[in-house]
Amino acid sequence: MKLFLDTAHLEEIEKASEAGLLDGVTTNPSLMKEAVEDLHRERGDEIELEEYIERILEAAGGLPVSLEVTGHTYEEMVEEGERLYDRFNDVNDNVFVKIPVNPSFNGEKRTYHGVRAIQELTNKDIPVNATLIFTPEQALMAAKAGAKFVSPFAGRINDLIRENNDVEWQKGDYFPAKGLEGENDDNGIKSGIDMVRECVEIIDKYDIEDTEVLAASIRNKRMLREAAIVGSDIVTVPPDIIEDSLEHQKTVEGMKSFTDDTVEEYAEITGESS
Repeated sequence: MKLFLDTAHLEEIEKASEAGLLDGVTTNPSLMKEAVEDLHRERGDEIELEEYIERILEAAGGLPVSLEVTGHTYEEMVEEGERLYDRFNDVNDNVFVKIPVNPSFNGEKRTYHGVRAIQELTNKDIPVNATLIFTPEQALMAAKAGAKFVSPFAGRINDLIRENNDVEWQKGDYFPAKGLEGENDDNGIKSGIDMVRECVEIIDKYDIEDTEVLAASIRNKRMLREAAIVGSDIVTVPPDIIEDSLEHQKTVEGMKSFTDDTVEEYAEITGESS
């Protein structure tokens, strides 16, 4: 399984890369804005967004970086996708364009615009990450249109099921992969991880080799584990989940015990003796 970082903060990308844990980066306009503002507030650095995107691509070292369009129509998304790819791919040959599978909203019905844009960009050899996927059917349609990545938003499906069942929760709370008791689901989907599992099964069943499932909206380390168990090709997580995944109280206790028990002769061999 490949591990992507869902961030636009350069230090976090570099930290994961140096640790050998980085396989790619996902971003969106909000993450970009937040990172640039943080850089200015913390260091006083003034930097144009265009230059900052270049730095992210360089920090990723040739690994995939998803840049998102903001348009809502087929024409806008294709034009923006081409512009992003043409402007930034030469930096490190690693740009993927994020396209929503269905950009309809506010009563504007654009059901086919997303998959049409995916197909058009794919035909122009521009790799696409199909985003805002909430059903296995959407993942299948995006894959058929040529998307390299399909991104089911697991955490947000959990939110929807909770809302529909009047369950109170905090964003980082765990939601069981098996779902809630009884017939509490979203059209047969019991949880976000259940949706990821079905996306994986469909893509694998029909040998859609050019498409990988990229589990997104992962809220905690247990969801990361479960996404790996159900076979997601890629999981993208915020930096804090990577750190949390490396921690356990018994590891800390073990380190203290090993350190306390180290005999002086052994410490001299390893060079740790004072």
